[in-house]
Amino acid sequence: MKHLLLAFPGWLVTAALAQDVPALYQGADLKLGEKLIAENQCDACHIRNVGGDGNAIYRPAGRVNSLGLLRGQVEACNTTLNLAFFPEEVNSVAAVLNRDHYRFK
Repeated sequence: MKHLLLAFPGWLVTAALAQDVPALYQGADLKLGEKLIAENQCDACHIRNVGGDGNAIYRPAGRVNSLGLLRGQVEACNTTLNLAFFPEEVNSVAAVLNRDHYRFK
């Protein structure tokens, strides 16, 4: 019984974190998303397109304002740049962008 009580706080934290991930991105591999963003030099492309540190590309007025549109924008980059991401990779990249920049629920 004692080991169950000790495990409870960890389970509670895990459950709370899982609730922070929007349903569209449940099961997304965040480590994979981070790796794909780095390998494909997304930041460098954003800097070329908007200047500065590239962060101005996030939240352009009214352009990306939902989880679905964010995923769609990642898919547009995937198609335009011929990145050949699989759907689960697009989802992983979108989940990282949501976590780090957008924070849609």
